[in-house]
Amino acid sequence: MPWDERIKRRLKLRDLDILMTVVQSGSMGKAADRLSMFQPTISKSIADLEHTLGVRLLDRKPQGIEPTPYALALIGRTAAAFNELKQGVQEIDNLADPTSGELRIAGTEGVIAGLFPAVIERLSKQYPRFAFYVTQVSPDLPQYRGLRERDVELIVGRLRPLVTDDDLKVDILFDDPLVVAAGAQSRWANRRKIDLAELLDEPWVLPPPDKFIGALFADIFRSYGLDRPKNCVVCSSIHMNDALLATGRYLAIYSASRLQLSAKRLSIKVLPVKLPAQSSRVGIVTLKNRTLSPIAQLFIKNMREVVAALSNKKFRQ
Repeated sequence: MPWDERIKRRLKLRDLDILMTVVQSGSMGKAADRLSMFQPTISKSIADLEHTLGVRLLDRKPQGIEPTPYALALIGRTAAAFNELKQGVQEIDNLADPTSGELRIAGTEGVIAGLFPAVIERLSKQYPRFAFYVTQVSPDLPQYRGLRERDVELIVGRLRPLVTDDDLKVDILFDDPLVVAAGAQSRWANRRKIDLAELLDEPWVLPPPDKFIGALFADIFRSYGLDRPKNCVVCSSIHMNDALLATGRYLAIYSASRLQLSAKRLSIKVLPVKLPAQSSRVGIVTLKNRTLSPIAQLFIKNMREVVAALSNKKFRQ
């Protein structure tokens, strides 16, 4: 059915909300209870939608209802529309009171552990009524669905694969090279120059080799004609990396930005090991057809300022 004035006039937000609630509840009776409405009102609302669209939205079964493919398609777009409307109302609040509001963002673990806290700390001092909702994503499985369904406004990280989707926009934030790190108590911490080959038999903490970041680490060793260290703990948690390095025995590879922002707090030191150039670009992924909220724009501005401050500092080996 073509989108025309008749459908535009007859589609009501109330009916769409009722449809979503019915599908989430699994029955019209439960939806009526959740919405504090009479069940005949629920039934009429669904019938009006089906009449307007000319398709069946729900299949009635003895154990409840089941959404048809038409309903699922409509609900997906409806959720995005409601989120856009919610953002519009929030922007009105922001215009009325620019010192308050909320921002939903996502990032890879390294970004969440380093860059995001630095930016949030800056903003929260100036705007103490800002609220931040942060979701972690994996470089291997970036949650672009969260962007498309308006659950988050932006994703930041060393993301793979290269984003080529027509509806997504990527802005390069900065180059974030990898470095070799050790605990401050490590016997290697005071060396002025170290070859990577010297560290091959030391205990390491490494990411799983079948992950994007694990393959990147393997390429680093391979570029020097070395195999991955055999004496290692394989895990995908930065927190475990931090805990093992704190013992003074283990080595790991970190993003330079995270250690610039957190090394003192973590008692971790960068070792003077020269590594080959890597794929080090960190990007901001947003929707092309979505205007960012004032808070999101402010967050990006502050990220760039934090990154600029890092690049102006000499990274102490």
